[in-house]
Amino acid sequence: MEFSSKLLENAVNEMSQLPGIGKRTALRLVLHMLRQPKAQTNALSQALLNMRTNIKFCKSCNNISDVELCEICANPNRDNRVICVVEDIRDVMAIENTSSFKGLYHVLGGKISPIDGIGPHDLNISTLVKKVKSGEVKEIIFALSSTMEGDTTNFYIFKQIQEYNVTTSTIARGISVGDELEYTDEVTLGRSILNRVPFESSLKL
Repeated sequence: MEFSSKLLENAVNEMSQLPGIGKRTALRLVLHMLRQPKAQTNALSQALLNMRTNIKFCKSCNNISDVELCEICANPNRDNRVICVVEDIRDVMAIENTSSFKGLYHVLGGKISPIDGIGPHDLNISTLVKKVKSGEVKEIIFALSSTMEGDTTNFYIFKQIQEYNVTTSTIARGISVGDELEYTDEVTLGRSILNRVPFESSLKL
């Protein structure tokens, strides 16, 4: 792809680094922004810069937040005895959209994947185990995607906490094996949360 401007080329190259954005799509987006008033482009740039500079991770659940304790963890109406373990913020948003879960979350920040060089110590697992050890948690719900990496992560965490007095369950398999949680429709996901099954039962499937 030939460019008449180095500035345009640099902008396209940066835009194409985003997931799902190829060079042609990046060029279309950059040219669109070029046609907009400068104030609009500046507002977008400032919003991205503010997000990258000021965004925080909840000190309790690792969810993305504007303050130290996210709105979910700070809500006194949530059941802090039930924790739903998810991969990232997208899964929190997907489950929240179902309005079927009233507990808290724990965001791992990924899944165990030796192929990608991601081990247990690269994830927020130790803080989850610490919560369970405190004795305040009554149930852990595994809500990771039903992939090999998700199942491996579930099993690793289960082995870490099984000696403590805590119920472990997993979302019902209304979600197809191999599906990512964020792409599941709200009705199916909501029913999967409500109809969760003991984690030990899932090991026998």
